[in-house]
Amino acid sequence: MTILLAPMEGLLDFALRDVLTRVGGIDRCVSEFIRVTGTLLPERAFRRVVPELDHGCRTPAGVPVRPQLMGSDPVCLAENAARLADMGAEGIDLNFGCPAKVVNRHGGGAALLREPELMHAIVAAVRRAVPARVPVSAKMRLGFDDGSVAEDCARALAAAGASEIVVHARTRADGYRPPAYWHRVADVRAAVSVPVVANGEIWTVDDARRCRAESGGVALMLGRGMVANPGLARAILKDDAAQLNWAELHTLLCVFWTLIVAHIEPRSRAGRLKQWLNYLRRTHPEAEAAYQQVRTLTDSREVARLLGLPSTPAPHAAALPAAA
Repeated sequence: MTILLAPMEGLLDFALRDVLTRVGGIDRCVSEFIRVTGTLLPERAFRRVVPELDHGCRTPAGVPVRPQLMGSDPVCLAENAARLADMGAEGIDLNFGCPAKVVNRHGGGAALLREPELMHAIVAAVRRAVPARVPVSAKMRLGFDDGSVAEDCARALAAAGASEIVVHARTRADGYRPPAYWHRVADVRAAVSVPVVANGEIWTVDDARRCRAESGGVALMLGRGMVANPGLARAILKDDAAQLNWAELHTLLCVFWTLIVAHIEPRSRAGRLKQWLNYLRRTHPEAEAAYQQVRTLTDSREVARLLGLPSTPAPHAAALPAAA
């Protein structure tokens, strides 16, 4: 079974990728989207989102990270993909699923699901621009307003050279509201010959079992479920619903906080920690108690003191360590 860690804008950044991949079970990560709007981005723009580029495109645990590009201009996306490949990216992922209105108004993300021909042109241009050894994958939803075009969109991606398609089993109109329509992933799988990965509403081991049964596949992408339960991927592989205990989770929180203190400006640190605790409290009572303790605080030093977290960055956190 292959398990991927999803791109989640504003949440699943390099710090959470580092922490979550330490637990085990994740085969590959996809970065948050890098927005391309008509210009060739400087290398620092890519490193800001994917600092793992300087470390073999791996997290410190050795898990590969695939940068994701989002945009609607085939030529510009191809140029940026080529630069990423030159920087050492071992794969390029393309975003055809972001439901954000500000993105869709500018023709990006899920808005492209209304134009399968343009989706084809984007993937084909990127495929031509990067070396053959660099896979080009794509993440899509079932559609924009409805799911009637899902198979057409997937065929367009596969015909253009996409080596793998992740299907978030909801439309843009569905947003993140349950349910996810996993059975429609099976329809997409039947329409193309490339691997198809199921994504959406996988919170538990039982969800993973049902998703695999309904989608007809074995590959999964985990997003919010993994953030809420960092042991989820490992549990799915073991087919065992056991969760991390609080001591294990607190160790991960300390690592996360160390990275945040080293890399995030002080005024944003408390908010980042509370954001993760807000997810963790879905599955861990101790996280609920911790969240309530710090919910109204903005001083990162006070937050660290109350939760028993490091108040200063450890020496190794100043930069990502090189991959083993």
